[in-house]
Amino acid sequence: MSTQELSMDLAVIDLDVFLHQPRDSPAVQAECAKAADALITYGALVLHDSRVSEQDNDTFLDLLEDYFAQPEEDLKKDERPELAYQIGVTLENTEKPKCAVDEPCLRVIERLAPSERPLDISAHSPDPKCRFFWRMVEQPPYKTQFPGLNAENITPEAPHIRERWGPVMNQWGTSMKNAVEGLTQMTAVGLGLPADTFKDAGRYGPHLLAPTASDLQKYGQKDTILAGFHTDLNFLTIHGRSRYPGLHIWARNTGKRIPVKIPQGNYLLVQAGKQLEHVTGGLVKAGYHEVVVNERTVQVIEDRRARLPHRPLVRISSTFFWHLSSDYDLVPVPELAERAKAVRAQQFNLGKNEGDEVEYPPMKVGEQVQSELKHIALMASS
Repeated sequence: MSTQELSMDLAVIDLDVFLHQPRDSPAVQAECAKAADALITYGALVLHDSRVSEQDNDTFLDLLEDYFAQPEEDLKKDERPELAYQIGVTLENTEKPKCAVDEPCLRVIERLAPSERPLDISAHSPDPKCRFFWRMVEQPPYKTQFPGLNAENITPEAPHIRERWGPVMNQWGTSMKNAVEGLTQMTAVGLGLPADTFKDAGRYGPHLLAPTASDLQKYGQKDTILAGFHTDLNFLTIHGRSRYPGLHIWARNTGKRIPVKIPQGNYLLVQAGKQLEHVTGGLVKAGYHEVVVNERTVQVIEDRRARLPHRPLVRISSTFFWHLSSDYDLVPVPELAERAKAVRAQQFNLGKNEGDEVEYPPMKVGEQVQSELKHIALMASS
């Protein structure tokens, strides 16, 4: 399989090189530079990590299909709206795509060529997707200022789910967490920072294994928006392979919509989030994406309906949100902010208008998260 086929034109970064060769070797330095450049240029990359098991992902997808096939009254037992849905389940038609009403985001859409724009979200209701948040954290040795973002996990009650839940969630979640933490180190080195800069800043972060679920019996029609055009509020988002296509991402350098196809095996998709954008002063931009029912989604629905009539028709995303620690001071690194201005000027000279310059004021990570949650209707405005 060629790199072109593997990566949808995204760079393929080999974490094994970083893990198994001397940090100061030319091969490691080159791979780290490639990782940082990919995030700057595209806002996304494909990560290879031989420790990742496709079987663990399949077991995880089976469990989540079974969980979301439960009656809504059973799912509602796992809701925690008083904690801004940052733990447990979020049912469909709760989370709103921020871009539907966010002027800077709407201008991003306007600057895309008409053929590359997302499905229209201007009148889009809340997303018809469910989500489950399972925290994968190391407890901090201090009292956090943001306890609501660092709550205890919820384990579902149903016996056929409960006994499998913790082991399966932790097995797959640990695989993705280890992979993305390795990438934070590679990215730091590639940006000219000490390897553990970002890893240490996220040591006590409220990391979330965050599968989403879309009922394709109800929402399986072509051009249905399952998750409207948006960016993620965290530092890096990492995805395993879903059984159903439909994820589209946008590359910063081209403005092209890329249908994601993560290859089988030890490959994961990684996208930059808002915290990485903030700490780099906009050198890396958070990656825009959407999930929709496209022609390939419909084909897979029909195939699975014929081959596996006993299985729920639920699209599960295999997603992990890696966060900086809630109490960390989110401030742009000065030398990266300077590079960001140079990249912005280069884009402008190439005829690529990136819109108004964004300010990145200093704040706590927890404040940034709370602000973003209010925009997507998961936290009540005070």
